[in-house]
Amino acid sequence: MATETTTGTVTATYQVKGMSCGHCEGAVTEELSALDGVASVEAVAATGAVTVVSAAPLAEEAVRAAVDEAGYELVGPAS
Repeated sequence: MATETTTGTVTATYQVKGMSCGHCEGAVTEELSALDGVASVEAVAATGAVTVVSAAPLAEEAVRAAVDEAGYELVGPAS
């Protein structure tokens, strides 16, 4: 997982399968934004990359559940 820590925040990038449009990006962003401590989410359907900035590292199970709820599949942390 690509992780950077900057002034009390953690940036993690995940790979999500199944996103194909702006609506997909919005659905994933909405679900991940609802997780405790998440400050921002950027989903890019073209690459499947989802970048999450949070106050602390997120549990992969929580990220996976949020992505599943949006209707997509978390492949795993981006390398």
